[in-house]
Amino acid sequence: MKLIDGKVAIITGASSGIGKAAATLFAANGASVVLVARRQDPLDLIVAEIHERGGRALAVVGDVTDERTHQEAVATAKATFGGLHIAFNNAGLVGALKPLAEIEPREWSEVLAVNLTAAFLGARAQIPAMLEHGAGALIFTGSFVGNSVGLPGMGPYAAAKAGLLGLVRGIAADYGAIGIRANALLPGGTATDMAGDTAQREWAAGLHAMKRIAQPEEIAQAALFLASDMSSFVTGSALWADGGNAAVKL
Repeated sequence: MKLIDGKVAIITGASSGIGKAAATLFAANGASVVLVARRQDPLDLIVAEIHERGGRALAVVGDVTDERTHQEAVATAKATFGGLHIAFNNAGLVGALKPLAEIEPREWSEVLAVNLTAAFLGARAQIPAMLEHGAGALIFTGSFVGNSVGLPGMGPYAAAKAGLLGLVRGIAADYGAIGIRANALLPGGTATDMAGDTAQREWAAGLHAMKRIAQPEEIAQAALFLASDMSSFVTGSALWADGGNAAVKL
């Protein structure tokens, strides 16, 4: 059974990691996907891979902190695939790793722009298109950082990821009665470029009850659940996909 057959989805941060895994998984489950990231070449490779497997995909190259990128992605979804039903606002940035008092204001602003303001800009463009169909599902990639733990040097990232939960609850309150669902997906450590080197990944594994970090495909599966009708009564929520991180006391 294809869980999102006939749906149209936008995925940001789609050139690698969780976004790339979600792009191929969503397409395999019947969705037409619009993939958004800053790098053309990796997006083109993913689009070609999806096409080879019989799926439908297009790339939009742009910066998620620019509202025009989101407007273009929505316009592409509508013009090429006929509308928009799902948005996985997944793009993220760890930023400078420093104690908070050493963070420059521009570094703080950059991390919040990519992780939080971009999510607002995405939702602002996506919701009206979803309302044209009377329903839609928005998913935002949060993190265990800032929600179950604080980690040294990651104050701005933690603040931004914690802020996503407020955004999700606000969208759920505003639009739940008219068919729009919004949820946060909170991964634990995941084997992406953001996870660091082997030593950092091994250290992160110890923070989780399962004593390992996730593969991007595991987090993509959780996103697929939130995108599909299997989660039809889930909104304003945080789905922990954290390998038991919240259960472990540091």
